[in-house]
Amino acid sequence: MSEVDVIYEDNHLLVVNKPTKLATMGAAGQPTLHGLGCDYIRRTRNKPGKVYLGIVSRLDSMTSGVIVLARTSKAASRLTPQFANHSGDGAQKTYLAAVSGRVEQQQGELVDDVYKDETAHRMRVAHHAKADAKEARLEYRVMGHHNDSTLLRVTPLTGRKHQIRLQWSEAGFPILGDQKYGSERVWPNGIALHSWRLSIIHPTAKERMAFEAPVPEAWKNRLGSSLFT
Repeated sequence: MSEVDVIYEDNHLLVVNKPTKLATMGAAGQPTLHGLGCDYIRRTRNKPGKVYLGIVSRLDSMTSGVIVLARTSKAASRLTPQFANHSGDGAQKTYLAAVSGRVEQQQGELVDDVYKDETAHRMRVAHHAKADAKEARLEYRVMGHHNDSTLLRVTPLTGRKHQIRLQWSEAGFPILGDQKYGSERVWPNGIALHSWRLSIIHPTAKERMAFEAPVPEAWKNRLGSSLFT
């Protein structure tokens, strides 16, 4: 990949549709979204020198979808708190997830205490009191079923690392293709988790803006296009 798929840009924001298998930043020797975004700004804004592009939130490398980057340090300083605030003035995220099995309850909430297992490089659910565990909460709605899979619309209410992946695995419905968290079924590219919609308060205009990343074609081919109409 050598280009970024831009959803929206202005002098303060760069909003892109991140593909799977691309780290947001920090992947030594490999392309990153941050690096490609800087290259894009240099080329389109004729800035041959050093380019500022602030990371205010991340997506796992195996997850696709909408993500916002800050084009100025002022924008970064105003956006970062929004991603730590999951109440009214915070960033609002909606994901699509395809999980193994049929989730019969049409809507609900998952709540777990989670912690980071440094040795295994993954998150885990704490089944007993644990000092470093933190609450993870999400809401969901079933959008449909395809054979023995369920398409979900998921809204995280906290911002724990890997929480959607972990919580659905813990519930017995691992995300398709997510071998780290128990999936035994393959997915065409990456895992079946897509950052579908993102809403933020613009850092200077102070107005709420919403962005959407189209569902990857592989999802429609695998699950049937009727689930996305």
